[in-house]
Amino acid sequence: MISRRLLRVKVLQLLYAYYKNQDRTIAKAEKELFFSVGKAYDLYHYLLLLIVDLAFLAEKKIETAKNKIIPTEEDLNPNTKLVDNKLIRQLADNLQLSGYAATNTITWTDQEDFVRSMFEKLIHSDLFINYMESDTNSYQADKKFVEKFYSNLLAADEDFYSQMEEKSIYWNDEIEFIISMVIKTIKSFEETDDRNTTLMSLFKDKDDEDFMKTLFRKAVIHHKEHLDLIEQNTKNWELDRIAFMDILIMELALTEILEFKSIPVKVSFNEYLEIAKYYSTENSSNFINGILDKMIKDLKANGDVKKVGRGLVGEK
Repeated sequence: MISRRLLRVKVLQLLYAYYKNQDRTIAKAEKELFFSVGKAYDLYHYLLLLIVDLAFLAEKKIETAKNKIIPTEEDLNPNTKLVDNKLIRQLADNLQLSGYAATNTITWTDQEDFVRSMFEKLIHSDLFINYMESDTNSYQADKKFVEKFYSNLLAADEDFYSQMEEKSIYWNDEIEFIISMVIKTIKSFEETDDRNTTLMSLFKDKDDEDFMKTLFRKAVIHHKEHLDLIEQNTKNWELDRIAFMDILIMELALTEILEFKSIPVKVSFNEYLEIAKYYSTENSSNFINGILDKMIKDLKANGDVKKVGRGLVGEK
């Protein structure tokens, strides 16, 4: 589930914290790294549960209305499309989702005000009104409604982002990505799926887990030599005048280019330029571009860059 881009960002953030922490050890930092990635997986389950909780709130409101002393015709014959939504019921019954939520205490019960607020926004949205008024009653229509809830309504809600960032500092940079993974999960569901349907795993595969761990460890181990290399290629700059985040981004880029033989240089190069746009100063991307390009050319000329398999594509 977690993309390589997000793994790189997680390592960058932990590397920054590692060097800013006086009481640092690689073992402690690695533990924090895996905890940080695990929080992203928590968020994935939180978001899947949100639509379930909204449907549950709708059900409670229907029951309350029916039990009025003098219920109206609408109270007695409510529109239950949201409550009966087939995709939402699949999520509510999913054993992996409920099991993970129980084990890791993933719940919206401590955020009832936000859930109510989100419910009000939902029921007054064109998405909801059109869905409830539509004569179409199919699994695909139910599924499309849930997809659009996440992509059109939740993804554009600033209060939601503030709520999530307040709940965990680990979620500041990954909410949009996790929403996209939730939408991908929903699209993968079929009407015939049962409660044993598997959700996304934390890592795409063992290679991704190893990539994250190795990238962090190798960056720390080769910190001094990479720092020296950067200093040699920034002779017109004092190192203490270069943004610390820029230095770490270049260190990670060098680590990946030199240590991961199957990842093309161009891929690593472009990834860290993109990361620099979001995590360093305004002019960092251009600065890093120039310095990294020069270092890579020198490393290639010296035969230090060795790529195999798919890593050879585009290397010439």
